[in-house]
Amino acid sequence: MNGLQQFSLAGKVAVVTGSSRGIGRAIAEGMAGAGAAVTVNGRNPETTQAVAGAIAAAGGKSLAVPADVGKVADIDRLIKSTVATFGRLDILVNSAGISPHYKPAETMTEAEWDEVIAVNLKGVFLCCQAAGRVMIPEKSGRIINISSIGGQVALPRLVAYCAAKGGIDQLTRVLAVEWAPHHILVNAISPGYIDTDLTKGLRQNPARRDALLRQVPLGRLG
Repeated sequence: MNGLQQFSLAGKVAVVTGSSRGIGRAIAEGMAGAGAAVTVNGRNPETTQAVAGAIAAAGGKSLAVPADVGKVADIDRLIKSTVATFGRLDILVNSAGISPHYKPAETMTEAEWDEVIAVNLKGVFLCCQAAGRVMIPEKSGRIINISSIGGQVALPRLVAYCAAKGGIDQLTRVLAVEWAPHHILVNAISPGYIDTDLTKGLRQNPARRDALLRQVPLGRLG
């Protein structure tokens, strides 16, 4: 077996939330390229279908399931549609996330807080829970949660975002221990500043961008 074959996902089925753009899209396309059947997810039906179509056009297997991971019914439909279409679920990547509010903590409203926590933390847990209910009987599964350096380093004016990402880190640890007896591996990845739609505001604010990039050894976005 050569190096590339060791990373083959042939015969595997993956759900990638938030994969209609950004990091999630890159993950979905990479997994499809490695041989996995991939369920593409996003809140926008058009962009979700477009990514699934691009994967299919490149010779991959894909399914588009527009869904809001902040809603239990949508998550249930996402997982059930995947299993109904492909017959199994091997991998879940929780990449969906939002960061719509850049403001002082004392000015954040309850609604703004709830909006971020619903997607970035509650949604991750509910997706893990739904996937776990499929994986536990099979005694096999892989879950990858996309966290952030914001879960480990304090980022001013991003209190809800950082709180949610810190929650993801601890959620990942708990599930990794709890589900290890079922042969389900749960890990988190914490990206730095990546050139995506989520960092558009950062790129458009030279002073803020330069201040943040001074903390990055390479001096650029990923």
